[in-house]
Amino acid sequence: MSLRQYLTSRVFFVQILIAFAIIAVLGYLFMHWLTFTTDHGHEIAVPNLAKLTEEQVEEKLDELDLDYVLLDSVDYRSQFPKYSVVEQDPLPGTKVKVGRKIYIKINSSGFSSVKIPDLIEKTYREAVPTLKALGLEAGTITYIPNLGKDMVLEMRYKGRNLKVGDRVLKASKIDLVLGDGKATYVDDSQAADSLATPETETPKDEQ
Repeated sequence: MSLRQYLTSRVFFVQILIAFAIIAVLGYLFMHWLTFTTDHGHEIAVPNLAKLTEEQVEEKLDELDLDYVLLDSVDYRSQFPKYSVVEQDPLPGTKVKVGRKIYIKINSSGFSSVKIPDLIEKTYREAVPTLKALGLEAGTITYIPNLGKDMVLEMRYKGRNLKVGDRVLKASKIDLVLGDGKATYVDDSQAADSLATPETETPKDEQ
């Protein structure tokens, strides 16, 4: 049988059909294997891990076939329990595949301390941003006689005068004593008396 006769024979077409059938079956099996190994099409919603301890995170993610990576601890946040999750990535509700790693950050055990900056003779507007940059807050404002209006004259914490370099915990409220722009207080009645014309006492007649 010549090549031309073979290519046009029934046997050749049957073999071609068998080859296509084998390729189709192998392709079908490969796609099923790929779906099984990658869990293609099956996604899990990331749970909310906020305020959970690391042990609770591990237990919860194990149930969902997810993993986690502890990145770091962050400055203490009073609205979260100590050593609990304050940040996570991906965010809660995000759809991820099985085995995905969730990155978390843990709350510190307490506020760290910072040094009191030099605010003396700075204006109130300058002092507030400086305090905030260090994680501190401006507390009660008190005015005393001084020509420097709104100028910081003293810094206090819980009634105690602070010096530059003293250490306080972050999130502390620092009370500020400011100048009111006046040299001294003058009693209004005394001022009025000083402006009034003094009375002249009339001498008594000599006897």
